[in-house]
Amino acid sequence: MTATEVKPYKPPMLRGPRKTFAELQKVNRRRSLVLAISLLLVLGVLGALVGAYFGNWLIGVAGGMALATFQFLVARSAGTKMVMAAMGAKPLERKEDPQLVNVVEEIAIAAGIPCPTIYLIEDESPNAFATGFKPEDAQVAITTGLREKLNRAELQAVMAHEIGHIRNGDTGYMVLMAVLVGSVALISDMALRGLRYGSYGRSSRKSKGGGGQALILVLLLVFALLAPIFSRLLQAAVSRQREYLADATSVELMREPSALISALQKLTMDPVSMKNANRAVQHMFIVNPFKHHKLGGNALSSHPKLADRIARIRNLMA
Repeated sequence: MTATEVKPYKPPMLRGPRKTFAELQKVNRRRSLVLAISLLLVLGVLGALVGAYFGNWLIGVAGGMALATFQFLVARSAGTKMVMAAMGAKPLERKEDPQLVNVVEEIAIAAGIPCPTIYLIEDESPNAFATGFKPEDAQVAITTGLREKLNRAELQAVMAHEIGHIRNGDTGYMVLMAVLVGSVALISDMALRGLRYGSYGRSSRKSKGGGGQALILVLLLVFALLAPIFSRLLQAAVSRQREYLADATSVELMREPSALISALQKLTMDPVSMKNANRAVQHMFIVNPFKHHKLGGNALSSHPKLADRIARIRNLMA
């Protein structure tokens, strides 16, 4: 295999006391839980406002939660197959690449989970992702570009990152986040369309409770416009926290941070963009598949900045 030459990259060390693996994992899980609850509250408030304006706030909340539950069940039953089909991923047989299968098996044993099914994506851009709602039905997918451009140690580090996502429950967790964000966007769009087409006159036709109805209308308009943006911000923040956690898990399993640092440099700095990538699944990959966002660094980015990731990794083992 050939190795991609990468210019040495030396981000600053994190300031403050170093955290152990357990401490870092605890902090990231707590932050992710807070963000997830915040996103659930956004959906609840939006549903309540819609219900209050059009009839009953409790029905609005129940309707929003029912929609999110339905979408989650659909994603759970068919989501993995849809993602693999969209990415053109094919199951990998041991005889096709025994070394890769051995690497994944070794990391799975170290993580204490069953070996996930391995898929290969014909794409020159080096990248990888994991799916599955529980370790027993998990899958990992890597591109041919990643297989060709990383050495064995770097490949192990990337697989440890992806298996870390599986062990930490991130694969199912991020599907839930995507469903909640989609539900918020859908309800917001439905509310705005309902207000636009024939509902503005409702409060003027009914003088009873007109002041309260007008206030609810204003709140609904503002929330329906801002909730999708806010929910996307929360989803991106959750995704970044889970990437940090998977990085920490990779170092915990490998005890060799330099391999993960080298792999992240190669993957992030590689100029080739993925052919079949789309924004619906970009948060699943170890690095953003859209190279024009390769350095991350904005509030809507699903991945942390490379400098921040490397600094945290070095801080773990310093």
